[in-house]
Amino acid sequence: MPDWLSQTPEAAQRYLSGRRLDEVECIVSDLPGIARGKAMPAAKFALQSHFYLPETIFFQTIAGGWGEPAGQSGVTEPDMVLRPDFATATAAPWTADWTLQVVHDAFRPDGTPVPFAPRNVLKRVVAAYEAIGLRPVVAPEMEFFFVARNTDPARSIEPMLGRTGRPAAARQAYSLSAVDEYGPVIDDIYDFAEAQGFEIDGITQEGGTGQVEINLRHGDPVLLADEVFFFKRLIREAALRHDCFATFMAKPMEDEPGSAMHIHHSVLHIATGRNIFSNPDGSEAPEFRHFIAGLQNHLPSAMPILAPYVNSYRRYVPDHSAPINLEWGFDNRTTGIRIPISDPESRRIENRLIGMDCNPYLGLAASLACGLLGLNEAKEPRPMVAGNAYEADPEMPWDLFSALDIFEEANGLREILGNDFCRVYEVVKRTEYAEFLQVISPWEREHLLLNV
Repeated sequence: MPDWLSQTPEAAQRYLSGRRLDEVECIVSDLPGIARGKAMPAAKFALQSHFYLPETIFFQTIAGGWGEPAGQSGVTEPDMVLRPDFATATAAPWTADWTLQVVHDAFRPDGTPVPFAPRNVLKRVVAAYEAIGLRPVVAPEMEFFFVARNTDPARSIEPMLGRTGRPAAARQAYSLSAVDEYGPVIDDIYDFAEAQGFEIDGITQEGGTGQVEINLRHGDPVLLADEVFFFKRLIREAALRHDCFATFMAKPMEDEPGSAMHIHHSVLHIATGRNIFSNPDGSEAPEFRHFIAGLQNHLPSAMPILAPYVNSYRRYVPDHSAPINLEWGFDNRTTGIRIPISDPESRRIENRLIGMDCNPYLGLAASLACGLLGLNEAKEPRPMVAGNAYEADPEMPWDLFSALDIFEEANGLREILGNDFCRVYEVVKRTEYAEFLQVISPWEREHLLLNV
């Protein structure tokens, strides 16, 4: 066994037990969350400590275009140094040979982290907590759809066919029979997750046609962001084995609910391990309310990260299982900020605004940054909502262009996330928006072609 494999997790070593490693995929997340990098023979990987890619991979839009966030020197496409984090090594069990994936961290030649690499942005936010003696803990919930293969973008997305030959069931939330319809895909997801060493807390049917939710255990934000990053690829690969697609679009089908990545947050004292949201007697600590206030006051500024595409804002529809407000409440799923039932030791705050289409590193970083601003500002939240929060006045930007204008002025949030990252992110998102405006939709052709 090569020396570097001894530094990998037990699951990776168990996957290769008695086998020869063929290939290593060296990957890094770009701004949308696409895995970029290169694959190489395992023997080649063992001989190098790093490799190079241009920084401009972080300037690319989801459509394949390029933003131009260069400084005064113009676009020079400098290389960055990518170094493996062996703790992230995990199997790629859908490949034809024996392959490991390894997430790499991005540095400049002088050793400083590349500020707009998403994993570095999240590490920066976690370090800001650690600097004041705190450790954030998160637990993601991933929602997505299984849909029929769609090779023509002009056609609407359709439900996948289940094992009965019928389209996947709609409006059957928590139905085990509905989950059984695509049981073979779920079986592969379980098998892939086990091979990769990931622990699934549960799988449930959501309210949409072919919509599923996977819950992950709570833990370190960077570790959990890595897992969501890997899970998206894992789930897509499992679906392809069964002649369907898995999509993480926020709103893939009309008249169906959208897909969120709900995040549960708690914060621990590093020195004591105590949850800062609870007093020793079990009552709510001031920090609990301050964190909520931070989400209420700063999430509007973070919306271009939490809802990063034009399609993202189609999810925020009243009574479609998506929040349209910044209210908070106990065990109230109509609020954007929900307090789940828990004992004092596990008291936590759920952010329900985040879309599943966001980059997991950036979504977690932005949500945690809003909470940290709340802890620093020590403000009180608005009164809790006990009833139907859908009746509250909407407070968020409802389109990407408006959200970017608010993000541009959010000095406190930008300082925590990193001003260089925010500058690049904003340029890329405005470029994507311009790309979107160049596309003429079927609605426009139907209603404007002959009527105006």
